[in-house]
Amino acid sequence: MKNRFIKKPNKQKKKRQVIPLRLNILFFVIFILFSALILRLGVVQIVQGETYKRQLEETDDVSVTKNVPRGVIYDRNYNLLVGNSAVKSITYARSEKTPPSEMISVAKKLDKLITVTPDTKLTERDLQDYWILTHEKASLARLTKAEKNLDGAKAYKKQVENVTKADLDSLSDEDKRIATIYKKMTAGYALSQVAIKSKDVTDEEIAKVSENLESLPGVDTTTDWNRFYTYDETLRSILGSVSTEKQGIPSDKVDYYLAQGYSRNDRVGRSYLEAQYESVLAGQKSKSNSVLDSNGNIVETVEKYEGSKGKDLVLSVDVEFQKKVEEILKNNMQIGKASGGSDLFDRAFAVAMDPYTGQVLALAGQKINDKGEYEDYSLGNFTTAYNMGSAVKGATVLAGIMSDAITENTVFVDQPIVFKGTRPKSSWFNRNGERSLSLNPVGALEISSNSYMYQTAMKMAGAKYVYNGPFRASPETFDKMRYYYNQFGLGVKTGIDLPGEQVGFKGDDKTVGKILDFAIGQYDSYTPLQLAQYGATIANGGYRIQPTMLKEIRDPSTNGDTVGKVATEQEPKVLNQIGVPSSAIKEVQEGFYAVTHGGNGTGKGYFGDLPVSVAGKTGTAQAFYDGPKKESAMAGVWNTTFVGYAPAEKPEISIAVVVPWGYRDNGSSDPKINMKISAQIFKAYFDLKEERAKAGKDTSKVDQPINNKTAAAAAQTKLND
Repeated sequence: MKNRFIKKPNKQKKKRQVIPLRLNILFFVIFILFSALILRLGVVQIVQGETYKRQLEETDDVSVTKNVPRGVIYDRNYNLLVGNSAVKSITYARSEKTPPSEMISVAKKLDKLITVTPDTKLTERDLQDYWILTHEKASLARLTKAEKNLDGAKAYKKQVENVTKADLDSLSDEDKRIATIYKKMTAGYALSQVAIKSKDVTDEEIAKVSENLESLPGVDTTTDWNRFYTYDETLRSILGSVSTEKQGIPSDKVDYYLAQGYSRNDRVGRSYLEAQYESVLAGQKSKSNSVLDSNGNIVETVEKYEGSKGKDLVLSVDVEFQKKVEEILKNNMQIGKASGGSDLFDRAFAVAMDPYTGQVLALAGQKINDKGEYEDYSLGNFTTAYNMGSAVKGATVLAGIMSDAITENTVFVDQPIVFKGTRPKSSWFNRNGERSLSLNPVGALEISSNSYMYQTAMKMAGAKYVYNGPFRASPETFDKMRYYYNQFGLGVKTGIDLPGEQVGFKGDDKTVGKILDFAIGQYDSYTPLQLAQYGATIANGGYRIQPTMLKEIRDPSTNGDTVGKVATEQEPKVLNQIGVPSSAIKEVQEGFYAVTHGGNGTGKGYFGDLPVSVAGKTGTAQAFYDGPKKESAMAGVWNTTFVGYAPAEKPEISIAVVVPWGYRDNGSSDPKINMKISAQIFKAYFDLKEERAKAGKDTSKVDQPINNKTAAAAAQTKLND
């Protein structure tokens, strides 16, 4: 019975004692973890703080730039001459520390994503480098112990020498494709983009590469551009060219372009207008700041400036008129080539400009190559020089007036000039003195009197003419005459906005009698553009205006249908004023008018069909051939020229035509193509003006449309095909 009263244990009490024990264990674990964290933070901050700080300071903050589309080029009537054709492109940019092994890895991945044809220009060295990179262990194993101890460059040279022909023969087509990609990747400079593939890139290739960019460090998909030319060869030599990525910036201008922020493989204008206006056309490249770690890997990239397309050039040239002038040259060159003694004749030039603004309306040149084909040679207008003959006699008259050798009313009797021991020098119409006319400046210009110019030059030289006597004059007279000729642009740079302009050549025979030849344009040589500037100076009343190919600069088009807003307008630049009274200029202008309208005018009968009156001066120069046919060097030839303007009363166009080496000095007859070309150029200009007036064409609109979109689109399609 006692057992009934035995006291049972208190189980609830024991359970309450277990909970505090577990909590204590949990708190202890948390304490340990916090202690470890605090200890670790202490180690990082105190013990390793300087190390991490140094690593942070080793990161680089660099600027990465990307090219933007180049500005386009229009003619004065807003016809697109040079445009950009967008092309898909796959590019690569390496850091300064990207190892070759990583580049090879990327190249292998790209080969699986894009179609690349092995480069036929892969050199043996390219393949040797590729073999070494892809067979690193085998290549190192071939080195002797001593070779392995050489410095890096010497050791690698030994590795290259150890690559056998069998090694290279073992490379598959796949290897050669990868080597091609790798070669393109190494062509660029650090942090500058190079095109891996920019031709025939498909949408599928763009998609594949874009999807795998994370595994392709340095690779990007973008849009590149190529230049297209709407009018093929028209003005082609003047428009210039743009370098490829492979060509990069010209070697002779590396320092200049690098100082301007360019990369070595940037595409830049290489010649003429593209080079002259590089700073306008290039635009502003986009800029991004990239943070690189100590291994050269990009940590972060932030775009700072999205870039802006280059501004557009509006040229002073009228492309429709230019094309007509080129055809006029070709057609008349055919006539000239069909004439006798024309075997050395291979070129002709024509310049048309506004005499008051200096804007060049047409700058045409044609040359016949060895195959008998016509080539654009517009640049020959300012890079080649010729004796211009009597076309410069207006400058001779005004030089005589400026030097006080003659006056506006001076009269000389045209007569053969004979010095002791020399052949007579005479006018073409008065070889033996049968037409000894009394001439003033107007009459002398009308009939193109050589004798009048000879006597003017003698007065400038301070020489007194005595029949069959000696000719005594200071050789300094050459410099004196050049000083006055220079006032018209003859013998000095015209200042045109194109690189490579020549000044012509000075005669090197210092025989004082050559002063007389100087006076009739048969001693010093001048460029066709210099002749045009001289003619414009007469036309506008005595102001030498700097010729320009630029009408205005415009902002880029925003919609592709109209040109952008005007950014800069080209203002006329007066280089100098001729130091004579306006009455003296008018005297020469009257002489030029008499050339084309007078009863004895050397240019009469060529301009009668025109709706306006023309004034000008013809020229024929006996010269010596110095062209490409070296076997005929110094053969006697004739150059024919013309300089003039219209309307004679208030000129709006001034032209110069030069036909060098037109026919041999062997009794061949002059086909007068200089005059035919000149008359047809004036006619083409005024016919176009009338047609446009009837059509109501207006090129002064605020939202000026691009006038030749259809032709430009066709040229772009042709390029892409």
